[in-house]
Amino acid sequence: MNKGDVLFAYETDKASFEAESETEGILIRRLFEEGDEVPVLQIVAYIGKEGEAVPQESTQTKDSKSGDPVVSRESKIESREADRIAVHSESVSATSGQKISPRAKNRAASLGIQISTIQGTGPNGRIMDQDVLDAAKSTHPLNPLGKEIRVEDKLTISSSEIGLDGRISSFDVLSAGQMAGDDVEIIKVSNVRRIIAQKMHESLQNSAQLTHHTSADARALLRLRSMIKTASEKGSVENITINDMVCYSVIRALKEHPNANCHFMGTSIKKFRKVHLGVAIDTERGLMVPTLKNADDLTLRELSVQLKTLASACKKGNIDPELIASESASFTVSNLGAYGIEIFTPVINLPQVAILGVNTIIYRPADLGNGVFGFIPFIGLSLTYDHRAIDGAPASAFLREIKLEIEKLSFTL
Repeated sequence: MNKGDVLFAYETDKASFEAESETEGILIRRLFEEGDEVPVLQIVAYIGKEGEAVPQESTQTKDSKSGDPVVSRESKIESREADRIAVHSESVSATSGQKISPRAKNRAASLGIQISTIQGTGPNGRIMDQDVLDAAKSTHPLNPLGKEIRVEDKLTISSSEIGLDGRISSFDVLSAGQMAGDDVEIIKVSNVRRIIAQKMHESLQNSAQLTHHTSADARALLRLRSMIKTASEKGSVENITINDMVCYSVIRALKEHPNANCHFMGTSIKKFRKVHLGVAIDTERGLMVPTLKNADDLTLRELSVQLKTLASACKKGNIDPELIASESASFTVSNLGAYGIEIFTPVINLPQVAILGVNTIIYRPADLGNGVFGFIPFIGLSLTYDHRAIDGAPASAFLREIKLEIEKLSFTL
């Protein structure tokens, strides 16, 4: 094979990528098969010369005498992330001398798992959150109802049927009792779906979320959209969407209300001077939320182009993993208007302190002035915020500012 040839496609907890060969040679040994889950920083194969010897046990360092180990780009990124976490949050030492992340320590305490029994897979043997979850799965803790059903029906549970928190629920036990031939299909949860589920569960469990709903007069939006669509068909302007316009309005509102453009860090609040906008994108692999850095520096035209570029990268699976980490964005917008959703409650991407849900446009009766009533288009807006970081009044003022920015939006062709 030549340098730059595609070796394999791999899926992380965020996206899918293709790994290219960084050297010339032949594939002399591969350590994993298609569909295997590979730990971060694990060597997956060796490239070398024909007949070259390869050690029976893989190592984490490059050995010039035994071929070049293939390590994914995502693994390197995750390693840098782990190092960054280690700098900002010192590892907690277990009684056995093991290193464990604060998050993993809290998880172990909540699940009643002995740290000394856990084998760490992080840098230098550091125990990570996933290691605790894996340990919890191996112990198979049952909730009371699940235990009762298992005993009465004499059922057994496999490790693949354990829930997000490492516990086996009554539902898991009943699922294990389904016999072959029943009118059901058991579908293995994908890695991306599992991570999404875990993140959403943690968000609701670890924050005080509250949602306010309002709506904005959408007449200006629709007039502007109609004007741009006509110009776009003639090729004189880019096709700027309603979502682009809403995002632009949100950015302007965030500059007026920076308390919503923050991360809640537990004992401190990180307030951003720039707006790093996260936008929820639906893809075949699941929900992704890429970040548009320094979005407040862009015009409406530029914003529209950049958002389309991000969406395309997500759908193709070649988005930069660092841009889809929840820590990358300072605020997120999730738009379900295209699905006809009139109202919903978006879930915050922690450590962000708020997220805006955008609903469909519906017509409602309103006073047109001089005692005349008519139907006016309104676009629904749902703001979920973390009450630990923002109080109700400031959150309401921010939502009102978004409404006003939408209603007064203008654009020059």
